[in-house]
Amino acid sequence: MTSFRLLTAFAAVVFSAGALAKPVNIEFWTFSMKPKFTPYFTSVVQRYEAANPGVKVEWIDFPWDIIQTKLVTRIVAGTPPALVNLNVPWADEFARDGLLQPVDTLLADARPHYLASALEDVTFAGKTYGFPLYSNVAVITYNTQIFKAAGIPHAPRSLDEQLAFARQIAQRTGKAGLCPALAKIDGLMMQQGLPVIRNGRAVFNSPAHVALIRKLADTYKVGGLLKDSLFAEDNFPAAIDAYKGGRLGMLLAPPTAVRRIELDAKDIYAVTDVAPAPLGPTGIADGGWLIHFAVPTGVDRKLLPEVGKFARFLTNDANQLAFARQASVYPAAAGASRDPFFMSVPPGAGAAEKAVAAGAVSMPHSRTMYVAGITDYDELRRSLVKAVEAGVTGRQDIQQALDAAVAIWNRKLAKQFPASATAQPVSTLVSDTDMDTGSTIRTAEFVSTSVSDTMVDTNSAVAVAGR
Repeated sequence: MTSFRLLTAFAAVVFSAGALAKPVNIEFWTFSMKPKFTPYFTSVVQRYEAANPGVKVEWIDFPWDIIQTKLVTRIVAGTPPALVNLNVPWADEFARDGLLQPVDTLLADARPHYLASALEDVTFAGKTYGFPLYSNVAVITYNTQIFKAAGIPHAPRSLDEQLAFARQIAQRTGKAGLCPALAKIDGLMMQQGLPVIRNGRAVFNSPAHVALIRKLADTYKVGGLLKDSLFAEDNFPAAIDAYKGGRLGMLLAPPTAVRRIELDAKDIYAVTDVAPAPLGPTGIADGGWLIHFAVPTGVDRKLLPEVGKFARFLTNDANQLAFARQASVYPAAAGASRDPFFMSVPPGAGAAEKAVAAGAVSMPHSRTMYVAGITDYDELRRSLVKAVEAGVTGRQDIQQALDAAVAIWNRKLAKQFPASATAQPVSTLVSDTDMDTGSTIRTAEFVSTSVSDTMVDTNSAVAVAGR
């Protein structure tokens, strides 16, 4: 009898030990990281597993254009990954649809380790929905030779100065001064503190909006704006080609663009200098597009503590710094963002090195700006761009063009947000300013440099940040 009891006890101990030894499996997804960043993520997984015996981490990478479909399919099937790489607009939509869960508890005491602006990007309705990983900002790249010929003593410090300098360059040198991404005029308006939508209705035909478009029109009229692809969805290739050819005085772009100028046009690079891009009245830096890791709905609650631990490791200062240096982006971890690699300018540094430091100055002000919650928004935006094009080029009176576009928007918006409805688009304040962006749910996309192959020096996930 005693032997039977001992055997039973031994079997129970063996069973319990086997149960405890069962590995914890964490599956995390990224988009478009392979093959460039395979060594990086393989190293991250190996280091975490070595430090956490009994935990198995599986990394899966999908192309950027199918990861959303894959995620929904797995959530519906009840088998979501523990973590998934998303940009902010995707996360906002998934969170509103109940497909993501807040991570405030999982962030634990690591919250101060992330840039406040990055956490604000992934905070919806007062809850945090992601572990920030990286973002980007734009810098002002300018041709000092053209500036000298035009009698301009310093880099522009505001949008008004950018346009004034562009006009001065055109008038004194015959060259274009600037090539703004006017296909994203909605974002430019919002960065300047001008609401596009307020209380469920379009309001971009106000006197202030008209004044902004008139400044653009005045600059266009004297040749200050590069006319090549000015209203194209992606006008960056035309802009950087013009800059490299010595035909453009200023270029608003990520620091990686400066490296391309160095490689492709050494004569122009030799007379190139950089400065932080003006923040504007909203205090927001141009070019922000945050990528982060989110936790889908349906992840086993018992697994969440380990998921949080891995997510904090995946996005800690050391790992973000290593990734950002490889990908030519900026980390969203506060400590990593202050690393000398980004902040210091070595003696004798060229424009490319200065650009990295100039971007780092703006990084704490980087926000992802976009419009969410509007059906067929791209179609509406195109009607706004057409109106702005008509006004800027002088084909139509600016006020009349904007009035017509507002009427188109409001016919559509009235169907989605009837006046009697209780659920209206929510306006939000930008950062800690008093400027109402008038955006729906969130702020508005203003990534004037969101060009696929300029956000990073490879065909990586960063490359599609502006999509």
